[in-house]
Amino acid sequence: MAAITAADVNKLRTMTGAGMMDCKKALTEANGDFEAARDILRKQGQKIADKRADNATSEGLVMVALNDDQTSGKLVALACETEPVAKVADFKTLAQTVLDAAVASNAKTKEELLAAPAADGRTVQENILDLTGKIGEKLDIVAYETLDAEKVASYIHSDNKKGVLVGLKNVGNADVAAVGRDVAMQIVAMKPVAVDKDGVDSATVEREIEIGKEQARADGKPEAMLEKIAQGKLNKFYKENTLLNQEFVKDNSLTIAQLLDKQSKGMTVSAFKRVAIGA
Repeated sequence: MAAITAADVNKLRTMTGAGMMDCKKALTEANGDFEAARDILRKQGQKIADKRADNATSEGLVMVALNDDQTSGKLVALACETEPVAKVADFKTLAQTVLDAAVASNAKTKEELLAAPAADGRTVQENILDLTGKIGEKLDIVAYETLDAEKVASYIHSDNKKGVLVGLKNVGNADVAAVGRDVAMQIVAMKPVAVDKDGVDSATVEREIEIGKEQARADGKPEAMLEKIAQGKLNKFYKENTLLNQEFVKDNSLTIAQLLDKQSKGMTVSAFKRVAIGA
């Protein structure tokens, strides 16, 4: 049996971030083999993750990164079970590690991101499992979005649990930093379902029409008028729920489309991504 020294325990703790007692136990079980000890700690994290797989993750951090010329963005939502965990340094460090790996690997999906190497050589998934073992809570990337556009703006809400990427096109030479942030804030607050009515899926359109008809029918309107009334309600739905048609929350005399066109003629939104933890 190999003698496990305090220096050995501290070395494994530095490598993994696990607690001192867990590191000592893992090294003892692995007979001093550091790689085997790391595997033991990771399996411990996997056991906790499996046991808590059905637990809700309603706390955490949303983080964003844009490239230097603001033409590409990454948005990561790393969630945990409780608010205190979201505030500890290790969790914040993990969130930054995940975001850095997303940028470095240019991962397109959550699955690619989990398999991507972090700066320490371990995968993102391995980093998550290691901290799961240390903290004892379920940790999960609940959302990961990427966006490329002529210009990309971003916004993280003050609770750090909601974030947006918004792509702008026909920007020209306009400085879009302020208006891009305003539009991103609008998306966080108003939760549009699409950029404009052409982006609303057919199932949603059909559902809104049927709801409009049922409401009109309940109000005693003639059957011959139901379709026209439902179309009117559908147009109201588009105005309230599609980004370009929404009233700007800071100045309801303007729609978002008008706000952008006022900033630079022809400028509009090409796409947006919104993520939220626990909402």
